Amino acid sequence: MPALFNPCVEFANWNRDLRAVCGNFSTAQSDRHSLFIGSVHGQDVCGLELAHIRTNAGLISRHHTHGDGDDDRHCFLILQGSGHQRIRQQHRVIDLGPDDIALVDSAQAFEIEPQGLVQNISVHLSRAEVARQFGQQRLFGKLARNSVATHMIRALVRSLEDAQLSEGYGGENDGPAVEQALIGLAVAGLDERAEGQPGFACVGQDDIYGLATRLVEASLQETELSPEYLARHLNVSVRQLYRLFEQRHESIARYIQQRRLERVAQDLRARDLRHESITQIAFKWGFVDAAHFSRAFKRHFQHAPRDFRQQPL
Repeated sequence: MPALFNPCVEFANWNRDLRAVCGNFSTAQSDRHSLFIGSVHGQDVCGLELAHIRTNAGLISRHHTHGDGDDDRHCFLILQGSGHQRIRQQHRVIDLGPDDIALVDSAQAFEIEPQGLVQNISVHLSRAEVARQFGQQRLFGKLARNSVATHMIRALVRSLEDAQLSEGYGGENDGPAVEQALIGLAVAGLDERAEGQPGFACVGQDDIYGLATRLVEASLQETELSPEYLARHLNVSVRQLYRLFEQRHESIARYIQQRRLERVAQDLRARDLRHESITQIAFKWGFVDAAHFSRAFKRHFQHAPRDFRQQPL
């Protein structure tokens, strides 16, 4: 018989892997999710360490250190891949959404609070070198979203995910060179952090609709995804959003549900996800009620989820 899924064991394993890759963290499960989802793995690119983290944990925290241990030698450059999370350090709070980047000081206490399922890449930079380049500047903050430096960091970090880079490609100086480039870009990005988020007063209606649908795609795993959620993140009114979708004979809620159902259907047909239960997959894509999900899935695809999964590919 296949092993039963045990959320407590899954969380303990994830917590162990997190500590092994990122250092001494305290973690807590979220009371908003009955099903824990989490994975973490490290990557070494010519000596530059990366951590790939996916989780719906409730809290990830680091206590104050003495600044002289192995756990304190890094600053974390975090690229948010999907989902939203809040980071608190030194009486400051920043919110990260998809494509946002933050710098966090490992030698200071901090808390990360995922808002649902999140996925991010953390690059471990030498804290001594970051402090040298930053001077008196605080080693914590969110980079300006639309600066050239931030765009370059996104491209550089994502290129580091290339599996070939972890297989001995590149010279011994490549890692330090990439690290220096990232730190220099982070300095520039934080220097521009006072830049406000772009407004939408001069953006056309089609552009807002396009932004809304892209935000839906990036946030499907968020249980909080709703018209109000979209309006808040796009800085427009809920009424305006309703009008934009109604002009296209669509409903926002129906659009969100349809995109979630399609993602579930893709996963149900994926051979490498056969080990995941239907409930796990549904919850991963933002459904919180198994019965409601089953009814919606059958109404949309004319088959119950189990029957759909068993159909020949």
